[in-house]
Amino acid sequence: MNDILPEHAELWTFFEETVQDWLRSYGYRSIRMPIVEQTALFKRAIGEVTDIVEKEMYTFVDALNGESLTLRPEGTASCVRAVLQHNLLYNAPQRLWYMGPMFRHERPQKGRYRQFHQVGVESLGYAGPDMDAEHIIMTARLWRRLGLPDIELQLNTLGTGEDRTRHRKRLVHYLEQHLDQLDEDTRRRLATNPLRVLDSKNPALQDLIEAAPRLLDDLDEVSLKHFEALQAMLRDAGIEYRINPRLVRGLDYYNFTVFEWVTTRLGAQGTVCAGGRYDGLIEQIGGKPAPACGFAMGVERLLALLEEYAFQPPQIAVDAYLVHQGEAADKFAMAAAEQLRDQGLHVILHSGGGSFKSQMKKADASGARYAVIVGDDEATAGEVSLKSLRELEGQVRMTVDAAAGLIGTAR
Repeated sequence: MNDILPEHAELWTFFEETVQDWLRSYGYRSIRMPIVEQTALFKRAIGEVTDIVEKEMYTFVDALNGESLTLRPEGTASCVRAVLQHNLLYNAPQRLWYMGPMFRHERPQKGRYRQFHQVGVESLGYAGPDMDAEHIIMTARLWRRLGLPDIELQLNTLGTGEDRTRHRKRLVHYLEQHLDQLDEDTRRRLATNPLRVLDSKNPALQDLIEAAPRLLDDLDEVSLKHFEALQAMLRDAGIEYRINPRLVRGLDYYNFTVFEWVTTRLGAQGTVCAGGRYDGLIEQIGGKPAPACGFAMGVERLLALLEEYAFQPPQIAVDAYLVHQGEAADKFAMAAAEQLRDQGLHVILHSGGGSFKSQMKKADASGARYAVIVGDDEATAGEVSLKSLRELEGQVRMTVDAAAGLIGTAR
């Protein structure tokens, strides 16, 4: 779990503001959920035979009532729970987004931390492939806006529950013929959730997984029609993609579309955004059946990718550094700084005393474009002296309003 220090926080702020503006342009509204939820929510939603539930959740017992609670490992289950609890689907479908920390007990490495941050987008009540397409097209727009090239879209479909039941039989039969090659986790999942075998990261199993039966070959007409319609929309939008038949995602609630945006610039942690359709989750959590889809992006990974491309966020310039010395000057300077800020200027008011010379050195080091100088003479006259720190201009005395106008004009 990492501190975000000031020199990195500027990039975070830029990213968060960009994301908020991008989501507003698509009509999504913000929702904020608690960090702690009942453990049963994640077991029902994510699936008990998943790495997240089995190995990675931070779970504890509430000392007051003995209830099992968990720090949220992902946001979709919490968002759906909140939508159901507050009956948000009663009148209309919902386009929602959230941003915040998630928690998984993983081995820390670049791009993977025990406290990490996600932007999550959920569309609840939308059944067609057009919403799947919107999610993919809008993320492609964000990559362009951030200036991130070379992010590959990988696409797959998990079909319906009936499709997966048919496929499960063929997959189990295939894997049982290779039991001697399976590791302990894979053998366990063979009995409980064979599709999770396809999600294994064990290098020794990749050839076996590659040769396994494909779910695409077990899809019914409805599933194929949904998948083909989505692909047609992506082609019309000029979105390039690669079908990855082994892409199953690590969460049990998906059906139909699943996708990942992947980069080769971050080593093993190459997935920067992933999601898909989860039409059964709302009913699974306790609501009336309703379609839904969504995606999440890893903030740390995207920021690491921006840094790989040497991206520098726009700097917020300090307009003025206000130096002051003298009893009357100190009192007037504080009021003058507020008056300048009333005009929308970014102003640092010197604190800690010191000579005018030492204060001017700090003014120059601050990066401010102007020094606003207040001595007792200026304070008595209700004025300030203005000096450019970046141009060879003389010092000029004027009213605070006049100084504000001149500084603002020079922006």
